[in-house]
Amino acid sequence: MASAAFEDIADTFDFLDDWEDRYRHVIDMGKAMEPLPESQRVPATKVEGCASQVWLVPAVEDGRVSFRGDSDAMIVRGLIAVLIALYDGLTFDEALAVDAPAELGRLGLNEHLSAQRSNGLRAMVQRVRDIAAAAQDA
Repeated sequence: MASAAFEDIADTFDFLDDWEDRYRHVIDMGKAMEPLPESQRVPATKVEGCASQVWLVPAVEDGRVSFRGDSDAMIVRGLIAVLIALYDGLTFDEALAVDAPAELGRLGLNEHLSAQRSNGLRAMVQRVRDIAAAAQDA
């Protein structure tokens, strides 16, 4: 299950033949995101397990999860934008039901990210799942 925003990304990736074009698109998505203020770049929002500095700030409202994020690496900012498109606005149950590896696999990310970036992406997905699970239990 993927959001319309994520489906738009998947469609764009289908249109772009070359991985370099896809990579640039991910970076452009990251550049388009509003940076987090320094006040939100705190240990509580930092994602451990990423080679780069990564922060995810959740917002739980009306039974839905959303988040903002930032990183010191442009490609990682783009990956955060992809995750926002995948999860933003889903109910807690929907967020927990997302098969992130399969959805992200549709973009070919698994084959083109370094092992460190892949581990970081998994850590970000786990953080989003943890946020949804904690909100669901609250």
